[in-house]
Amino acid sequence: MISLNIGKLKSFITSKLEKELPEYISYHDVQHTIDVLNTCNAYIRRMKIAEKDAFLLRTAALLHDTGFLWGFENHEEKGMAYTRKILPDWGYSNRDIDIVCKLIKATAIPQKPQNTLEEILCDADLDYLGTDKFYKIGEKLYREFMHFQIVKNREDWDRLQVKFLQSHSYFTAFAKKHREPVKQKYINEIILKHGWNSL
Repeated sequence: MISLNIGKLKSFITSKLEKELPEYISYHDVQHTIDVLNTCNAYIRRMKIAEKDAFLLRTAALLHDTGFLWGFENHEEKGMAYTRKILPDWGYSNRDIDIVCKLIKATAIPQKPQNTLEEILCDADLDYLGTDKFYKIGEKLYREFMHFQIVKNREDWDRLQVKFLQSHSYFTAFAKKHREPVKQKYINEIILKHGWNSL
């Protein structure tokens, strides 16, 4: 199974997302899936993850947000159901499918990873919070949240952002060192912009 070309699965999943995701899914889109996969690849190299584990991690990265094809609510569960439906045809064993599904489940907010692979996927999923892409990518999530009426306006969004950022934690040593300080800077910027003392 390890010899399976992950590129073929990537082409299959990204093509499906491109064709079938509604336009209002502006954050959880194909680019997000590709970004998460690329970030996982960087962790795989950095942490010297074993080949089999790396293969399953890449698989989960590709599938982790496929549930949005069937709606916003419980999208992790929907993605796991889709994973169980298609992966047998790609030669995955039941055990490996279970691991992939657990990886997907770990990305649900609040994130609660139970092992190294889950920590990597969780940190890859929210990597942008501690990068210079914070505002650009955040804008895509703002539009998505506006569509679903999760927020009503910019101030509402900024309050939600700060609360989420303050409650969020990175898990890998790399993200704690290189992403967390940048994330804290953004928290301070948003609070300062509004003159908030606290939330």
